[in-house]
Amino acid sequence: MSTVIYPSPIFGPVHSRRLGISLGINLLPADGKVCTFDCIYCECGFNKDHRPTLPMPTREEVSARLEEKLQQMQAEEQLPDVLTFAGNGEPTTHPHFAEIIDDTIQLRNRYCPQAKVSVLSNSTMIHRPAVHDALMRVDNNILKLDTVDPLYINKVDRPTGAYDVQQIIDRMKAFHGHIIIQTMFMRGMDVDNTGDEYVTPWLEAVKAIAPQQVMVYTIDRETPAHGLLKATHEQLDVIRDRVIAAGIPCSASY
Repeated sequence: MSTVIYPSPIFGPVHSRRLGISLGINLLPADGKVCTFDCIYCECGFNKDHRPTLPMPTREEVSARLEEKLQQMQAEEQLPDVLTFAGNGEPTTHPHFAEIIDDTIQLRNRYCPQAKVSVLSNSTMIHRPAVHDALMRVDNNILKLDTVDPLYINKVDRPTGAYDVQQIIDRMKAFHGHIIIQTMFMRGMDVDNTGDEYVTPWLEAVKAIAPQQVMVYTIDRETPAHGLLKATHEQLDVIRDRVIAAGIPCSASY
């Protein structure tokens, strides 16, 4: 089983299927995974297999390392399209997430004003006012909603704490459209959220949230759970087209 543990606090740049040339910002320890989900499809592996021994990077370390990297990329005339908060787990769990967002926006404005600031989050911390307000300040507030079915969530996303999908949906509505929904579609291991029984209620929730965009995607790298299969191009296209028909822009990544 192959897993990816990212350097911290800065990694890349990497080419993102959905975002372009992306410079990664990892607010989690460099030697392990810290996440409020334990997804069976996570490229970083299961939480239990990658317990970190190092601390989270400090706010000051993140800012210094990011500025150093942006100066290097500027000198090489290869600036990023996006600064993406991702990495070894859930970025919004960092105790100084909001302040780091502000630092990042300032550095972006100084070195690469055309770049977008993106956050990839599983939505579990959006009840925190400081996290909500910080996500309102970024360009791409990308929040996960794989399904609205609690049994599927517990089997696939496997939250490590209390998780009420209806509360998550209500808190997503509170962004008043400043949100991009990201959904993983896949098959195998007695799980499959590509069929109408999952897609229709999910789509109803998406319409109620009224995001600026939806990103549907499927497995791209090796997963810690064996037997998982990619959603087909045809399945993703059908789902994408249903979202677009509802009046919401949608992209599919295969």
